[in-house]
Amino acid sequence: MIEIPKIEKEKAVIVSLNTDRISKEVVEEHITELEELALTAGAEVLHKIIQNNRSVNNASYIGKGKVEEVKLLVEEENISLIIFDDDLSPVQLRNLENSIDRKIVDRSGLILDIFATRAKTKEAKTQVELAQLQYMLPRLTRAWTHLSKQYGGIGTKGPGETQIETDRRIIGKRISLLKERLNKIEVQRSTQSSSRKNFLRIALVGYTNAGKSTLFNLLTKSDVFAEDKLFATLDSTTRQFIVKNETVLLSDTVGFIRKLPPNLIASFKSTLSEVKDADIIFHVIDFSHPYFEDHIKVVENTLKDLDCDKKLQVKIFNKIDAVTDHQKIDYVRNTYENCFIISAQRGINVSSLIENLEQIINDSFIEEKIRLPLKDAKAVAQIHNLAEVISIKYDDNFAHITYRSKKENSEKIKRLLYEKK
Repeated sequence: MIEIPKIEKEKAVIVSLNTDRISKEVVEEHITELEELALTAGAEVLHKIIQNNRSVNNASYIGKGKVEEVKLLVEEENISLIIFDDDLSPVQLRNLENSIDRKIVDRSGLILDIFATRAKTKEAKTQVELAQLQYMLPRLTRAWTHLSKQYGGIGTKGPGETQIETDRRIIGKRISLLKERLNKIEVQRSTQSSSRKNFLRIALVGYTNAGKSTLFNLLTKSDVFAEDKLFATLDSTTRQFIVKNETVLLSDTVGFIRKLPPNLIASFKSTLSEVKDADIIFHVIDFSHPYFEDHIKVVENTLKDLDCDKKLQVKIFNKIDAVTDHQKIDYVRNTYENCFIISAQRGINVSSLIENLEQIINDSFIEEKIRLPLKDAKAVAQIHNLAEVISIKYDDNFAHITYRSKKENSEKIKRLLYEKK
């Protein structure tokens, strides 16, 4: 029998700072989420430490006394990893590693590590690598402290070049190459997007682990990977399903989280283009989470960063089967307009969501009839690009066209024809 070696989990301590700007309960919820991230990354969290301090220590994030406390703890229990709930500056990283002599990881570094593990497709791997290199570049002084100037000798006279400068140049070239690849992917996505112009497009967004992929699978009868873990989905996936004899395109997207690294959002621009191109955003919310309203704010702020906050949004409060507080249900119904309370896992109330979608389709599309001179072939071609042409009838001088399109495309057609007059 072949014995499979057991992979040892890294023992970790997670550290957070409470500067009295938020309540103790919220700080504890943040550090609980950090623990979930650590577990997702494969660490075994032995201790959670919260320091109460008026401000962040510029040199070491936490105070000097707390640094000594953490140092003693990791030495006594042979802990190899310390994870901080905020991003650390290169100076803070270097000082902490020098003081504690253990591997230090901040929140962005941890999230990037999870994304690197979860990335499966070529596009996702490219996006994650770009974000990692952009994160690493200003921190080379920390990562490469074991390297010094290249050795002198015959053929090496002169000031020389530090290894850090060499690595920085190599990383810079790699970043440029990855950006070029992602630009090509973006062009390909734009081409795909133009072929979907006549379909209603919906993007699923939400805080990580809200149940987007489960709802996606239910509506499209697909088998996209869904798991009760953070960031189970990285790649956007688009499938179609039929509502009232209309084809709807539904896209599942990467989950959001508080303090999501800016480099990661920028790198995933091509994937998140599905959100920008959508006609409707289905904002899926884990209704069972005690801080679901904080999650709503995080997602709405991220949508604002993507310039998507003005789009039609439908809030979908998921996991109703895990909620027993009827006052909480009443609160949501009275507070949020245009919302649905469902369980994607058990299919509860999903039919009402689909019925609402039928009304949205009726409100979003229009059928028009126009008359064009036969000589204006270019205008006919433009109508074909912007709408579904149902019929064309010709007489001696004119083409009589009946088309169906989104209302916004119908307005574009009318403007085009007006400009030609």
